[in-house]
Amino acid sequence: MNKTRFVVHEHHASHLHYDFRLEIGGVLKSWAVPKGPSLNPADKRLAILVEDHPLVYANFEGIIPAESYGAGPVVIWDEGEFEALEDPESGLAKGRLSFRLAGKRLRGGFALALMEGRGTGKEWLLMKKKDDFADPSWKLEQALTPEKRKELKERTPPCQTS
Repeated sequence: MNKTRFVVHEHHASHLHYDFRLEIGGVLKSWAVPKGPSLNPADKRLAILVEDHPLVYANFEGIIPAESYGAGPVVIWDEGEFEALEDPESGLAKGRLSFRLAGKRLRGGFALALMEGRGTGKEWLLMKKKDDFADPSWKLEQALTPEKRKELKERTPPCQTS
């Protein structure tokens, strides 16, 4: 399978969440993950499917202006290569996608599984597979430090939504 890009944005909007994005079909397929991703296979993280984003959004960092949707700081929490273990579009259509990530923080096997028969049909689970990169004691650490926040400029994101 082809290796493409993934990015996780730490988004301090009205509620802190992490935007998990996979390059599939020429866009960034995107999920909002309220508790953030985990390297602990016991953690099953809710991941809510949101609008696709343009590939250029993968590089976005900044403070979304107060009058805009998603207002607040956005920083890249992690990024790297994404390798689907099957055709990603058919996996998404079936409601289950297995893949490997090679990022700075997220590494190894993961899966996204649609929570069928619940909610709006946009609720998925993001899960870490048991492999050499799994870490049962893993704790999520924020990337937005006071120093990083001082570096950010107010910017409008390169798409309608964030």
